[in-house]
Order: sequence, then structure tokens, then C-alpha cells
Amino acid sequence: MESRELAYFVAVAEELNFSRAAARLGIAQPPLSRAVQQLERRLGVTLLERTSRQVSLTTAGEVLLHEGRKALTTLESAERRTKRAGRVDPRLVLVMKPGGDAGLLERILARYAAHPEAVEVEVMICGIGEQEAFLRDGTADLAMLRLPHDDATGFATEELLTEREVVVLRRDHRLAGRSSVRMADLADEIFPRWTDDCPAGGPVIRDTGQVTQLIALGRTIAVLPESVTLHLRRDLVAVPVLDGHLTTLLIAWSEESRSRPLAAFVRTAAEVAAGTHIAEVGA
Repeated sequence: MESRELAYFVAVAEELNFSRAAARLGIAQPPLSRAVQQLERRLGVTLLERTSRQVSLTTAGEVLLHEGRKALTTLESAERRTKRAGRVDPRLVLVMKPGGDAGLLERILARYAAHPEAVEVEVMICGIGEQEAFLRDGTADLAMLRLPHDDATGFATEELLTEREVVVLRRDHRLAGRSSVRMADLADEIFPRWTDDCPAGGPVIRDTGQVTQLIALGRTIAVLPESVTLHLRRDLVAVPVLDGHLTTLLIAWSEESRSRPLAAFVRTAAEVAAGTHIAEVGA
């Protein structure tokens, strides 16, 4: 199976329309139709049911769409990582959302810089939930993820730190003077939505930098990892949530990676994290 044929099929399968798929690919429709037919003959299965009105996927087509997306992502990832590895000035790209390092990254970078196998580390700040995509497609070599919120499926990982949760409130909030709260105390509060389809009724957050601003405006409150207290605004307070979840910060990378500079970075991150206590972060 050729990657070009697979890319053509995935475009048609996603659009369920040959004209739109051809426009998306920048080619004419007839060669696109021929390429998909040739792929079906080669595989010996029907991938698409075609009528004069619509195009739909067969069971085999659904399987190939699922597997084809993964295969194309893997190819793109391999191309990006190979080009980066072949640079005259090799580097690692680390992706994280704002504040997504629990205050560890500055120390990790400082210690890693002294490692004999260290290379330059480019830190890429992304939006909420984008770390996994950048790591999967090869844009990044490493990612800071947080369980249970992020998806680490298919990655090699190293756990760095486990934290309790705190609720972040305006300083004049009714619960701001409490030494601790339970989730039941927050039942009537407005929480932010991290995605459009989240059931909470609060504002949709695209970037974690928005959260504290909206809390300060009285539009929402948020339950966040304890390390948020490292950079908390003066007009906000953080109160421990006794029955909150534990969240785990981890570093993730491709299971196929054999990079010695990357391995050295992971070891360095684990060493720095091992000397960090939750109380130290939340102080």
C-alpha cells in the first residue's frame, strides 16, 4: 500500500464526498477515484459504498480509516523527527501547556544543561489538551502531561510528581477563609469548561492563562493542582480540597525513540522531581 493512496482514501473517507476530497488534496476528481478503486482492488475489499447521492464507509473502510490515520501520523512524525535529528544543531522540543510543569522545568533545564549528552531544548507552550497531538505527530519530542486529564496512551512515560488539588477563589469569596473544603461545599459554584462539550455551565477555557483572570472577575472558580500556588495572583487564594483527586505530572515521549539526549533529559527530570516534595511545591 502506497502512502499516497492511503492519504487519498483518508481524505475521501473523512469528507464522504469525492469532489470535496479532491479539492482538499488539490487534485482532479477522476485520478482520485481511480486511486481509491486501485486500492480496493489491491486489498481485495470494498472500502466505500457509492451511490449517485452519497458515499459511505463499509466495515473494512472504517477499519482502514482508523488505521490509516495512525499510519499517516506515524509517517509524518518519522519525517519530522528524522529532519530534526539530522540538523547541524540538534535539539529537543518539549511541549507543555502554560504552568504545566509544576514549577520543575527551570531546575530540570539547568541540571540538564550540564549533562555531557545535553542538546538545546526548545520549550513549546501550547493550548489545553494539545500536548498529545504535538507529540504524536512528531512536532515535539517530549511532553509534560497530567493524569488523569491527558491521554498518555501509546507513549513511554516517567512519573515526576503527584499533587493534591486546591480550589482557586477570589480573596473575597465566601470560602476563601477556610483551611480546607470538600467538593460538596462547591456544589453550587460555576466551574470553567475545558472543552465545548463539557457539561459544566461556566466559560470555555482555551488557555490556562485565562483561568485566573476569570476567577478574579468572579465568573468562575477552578479546582487545580496544588502547584498553581507557585504563581497565584495576590487577589486570589487557594484552599485545599480534602476529597479532591490526586493528579500526576509525567513526562512522555515516543516509545520508538532511541535518542540518547532525550534519555538523558528524562533521567534528569526524574532526578529533579525525586528531590521535590508536594509541600515544597505548595509552599
